[in-house]
Amino acid sequence: MFKETTQATPPILAPGMLANAEAYGETLGQAHARQETASVLFVDQSGQLGGAEFSLMPLAATWGARREVLLLSDGPFRTRLEALGVPVSLACEASVSDIRKDTLRLSWLGALPGILRQVRAIARHAEGYDILFLNTQKALVLGALGKPLHRKRIIWHLHDIMSSEHFGPLQRLIVRWLTRYAVDHVIANSRASADSLIALAHCAPDDVPVVHNGVDLEEFRCKDAPDMAALRQQFGLPENVYLAGLFGRLAPWKGQHIALEALARIPDLHLVLVGSALFGEQEYVKSLHSQAARLGVQDRLTFAGFRDDMPAWMKAVDVILHTSTEPEPFGRVIIEGMAAGRPVIAAAAGGVTEIVRHRTNGWLVPPRDVTALADAIAILRAAPELADRLANQALDDVAQRFSVEAYLVQMKKMIANVCE
Repeated sequence: MFKETTQATPPILAPGMLANAEAYGETLGQAHARQETASVLFVDQSGQLGGAEFSLMPLAATWGARREVLLLSDGPFRTRLEALGVPVSLACEASVSDIRKDTLRLSWLGALPGILRQVRAIARHAEGYDILFLNTQKALVLGALGKPLHRKRIIWHLHDIMSSEHFGPLQRLIVRWLTRYAVDHVIANSRASADSLIALAHCAPDDVPVVHNGVDLEEFRCKDAPDMAALRQQFGLPENVYLAGLFGRLAPWKGQHIALEALARIPDLHLVLVGSALFGEQEYVKSLHSQAARLGVQDRLTFAGFRDDMPAWMKAVDVILHTSTEPEPFGRVIIEGMAAGRPVIAAAAGGVTEIVRHRTNGWLVPPRDVTALADAIAILRAAPELADRLANQALDDVAQRFSVEAYLVQMKKMIANVCE
């Protein structure tokens, strides 16, 4: 399906905020008239809420033609979609859900009957639609393997860096083969993700365009609270302290343990971890509790768990941390922190460097570097005017480059091009 090449750089279709509401309305009207005529079956492997799911939600909710989301496991994502009026179906197989992306185990053999059932289920659902939109890695494999059955045009929304740090050799081999012979179009969430696929599948850069994710700025504006102490009291957070926040799934590569090491180096710093473990990572959460006890920081650390009202929680902290130990495919939590009007300190790898400009709209530190992270926190705490300047510039940048409206215009244009 793709032209094989060794070229290096894909085009960036980075969303930009349109000049004014009238211009945006005209463009969106044209999009509805020209673009949203094809029926689309969106497929996602997860019922949980992650970056890929948050990017799919507004697209599925606003698609003007017939659409449906097929989930390969159940969870709060289904509830969110249904609340938005999106038709949702389930094709769950526990044995397939247990397969991990980073290793090859004998569980693959035991899961084969479930894999075949899910391939057929996706193919049956796809028969009634023009386009099959595969939103996650497992959805790609199961949806693309069924192409001889459904023969529909396939769009894969790439949310991952296809490297050995994140995927095993068999998974990367399968993705390479499917990308070259079964997938019709790929849309990447960052240049970092696009470059990794180009290197893996040797496809042409023009075949892997990039559309950065977007956030709904109105969600963050409506959460403005004049009294931070009252907001913290509402959430049970310490009120009169300098509070750092780390938001997202609790997982080793997300680096919460790095933040705990930095916490131990700044005696009067407090840290809140907002998020929960997914995909069998409860052992990591136990290790974080043990680490906190060993470092003696339990009284300055809050495990908040998964929270539905992320904008308000972000506004309740003084600084937002991003501590991933491996290159981040995009870094949605970073643009959310920018939209919340808080300074962001982020690990400089992967798609993060497409968002954060050091000392201009945020602060970059090397991944895994505890000293650099602790120093950055101390610098921004000691210089509130610098922190405010970074946060204000970040808010302008997210409005200009990472709005949900601009993201939707770009994505809908991409899907429309599949039908032309």
